[in-house]
Amino acid sequence: MHRRTSTWIAALAAVTAMVAVPATAAAGATRTPSSPAPAPIASRSIDWQPCRPEPGDTPEEIRLLPGSDCATITVPIDWNNPADGTFELAVARRKALQPTERAGVLVFGPGGPGDSGVDRIRTGMSRFSQNLENRFDIVSLDPRGVARSAPVTCSAALVARQPSPILSGQAEFDATVKYNRELAADCRAHTGPVYDHLDMLQTIRDVDAIRAALGESRISFHGSSYGTLLGQQYAARFPQRVRALVLESVYDHGSATTGEFLDVQAWAAQDSFDEFVKWCARTTSCALHGRDVHAVWDGLLARAGRGELPDPQRPAYPVNQFQLSFAVFRLLYDPQWTRLADTLARLEKSAPPTAQPPVPSGLVKNPIVVICRDMSLPVRDFREYAGHLRRLAKDYPDLRYPGQLMAVTSCLGLPGAVNPQRDPKPYQLRTPALLINSLHDPATGYRSARSVAKQFGRDGVLVTYRGWGHGSYTTSPCVEATVDDYLVELSVPHRGSHCPAVPPEG
Repeated sequence: MHRRTSTWIAALAAVTAMVAVPATAAAGATRTPSSPAPAPIASRSIDWQPCRPEPGDTPEEIRLLPGSDCATITVPIDWNNPADGTFELAVARRKALQPTERAGVLVFGPGGPGDSGVDRIRTGMSRFSQNLENRFDIVSLDPRGVARSAPVTCSAALVARQPSPILSGQAEFDATVKYNRELAADCRAHTGPVYDHLDMLQTIRDVDAIRAALGESRISFHGSSYGTLLGQQYAARFPQRVRALVLESVYDHGSATTGEFLDVQAWAAQDSFDEFVKWCARTTSCALHGRDVHAVWDGLLARAGRGELPDPQRPAYPVNQFQLSFAVFRLLYDPQWTRLADTLARLEKSAPPTAQPPVPSGLVKNPIVVICRDMSLPVRDFREYAGHLRRLAKDYPDLRYPGQLMAVTSCLGLPGAVNPQRDPKPYQLRTPALLINSLHDPATGYRSARSVAKQFGRDGVLVTYRGWGHGSYTTSPCVEATVDDYLVELSVPHRGSHCPAVPPEG
């Protein structure tokens, strides 16, 4: 099922899952100036071909392929220096099912970073209503550094050594800095020159190249989670080329400091955990009903800290406190409250792990580096970092280790962001943007959506889904209707509009 938008923290899931790729996958995706290549300009047209089955496709995914078209377009490795070479950017589309009623092109901005927009078009069209499939050519991309578009590729054994973000001293802080630099050199060697040009300011130029190759003067855009940053920055750079702009589960690039960034993320995760606790207290079928859920959770965190708790997915192996918190964080996405309660109850009775995971070999995809290009999250030393950890533990005791903590430690010691947070400028859109956010979103919290709505001012309208989870278009019929009316008819909701909550399935 493709019910939920993803978030950039999905990159951490890719690190944990360690999706192996052939050693030649990255090298074949890029072209250097010394390689035979066309002139280093973007493609002026797209040679669409029916999407074909790929290794790893399930029978159900193969069944869903008909009607999807795939292609690549040639774009510069560095839009600021187009003579430095090109690479092939993967794109996909579904043509409008009612061409006589076609409203234009709808570009979908995938989240992550690390989500594949091509896969969304190939096999994940349940993400879109029948109305949108009828009225739009729906197009998406694998952003640079992802999947088929010169994916960031690294040594699996090195990725597996990634330090926990729960650091305990200056020595571990320094070791993390050293590790990050070693990993960056390894990934750059396996990925090629695109590795140094993965920021969103490059990606918005890629999207505009897609628009131009399609022969469209304007596009409609629907971004989810980290994909909303793509929409925000595309609209800021090319407002005259935006017909309509939907931002669902809104990512706030803002002007946040490292501390503000962590507080916003931890607040969202803690709020969603608190909602789970309330549900369990009123639901007799909850596996922890009548129990002190906070105390149960504290006990599990303590066991994980001692290396005595098994991984929920791989019980032979231990799980640390960050990994445990991340597993819970992901179960809050839909949310899957019944499964979360069952998991915690099972872990409470679990036996200690008996083995260590094997050291992997080969190469894996690891797109988390994108965060370090787009966010400035500096930390001077362990003393400053320890201050962040103490504050998070005090203010957000259950989810004191939000998934985004890894973004901070993964960027330690690396070059500064090329697309750092900045004061927003007026967007000057013809049609105000439509922002959609759940009131209780664990990944892109409601506070973030309100902040971005303030940045848009008159150029944006925030509609609140009063329910739970990361994403709401496929959950709430009200949200779906609101988005569809906006995209098809350019019907802008009144300010302060909201949609009622739909109780989670559990």
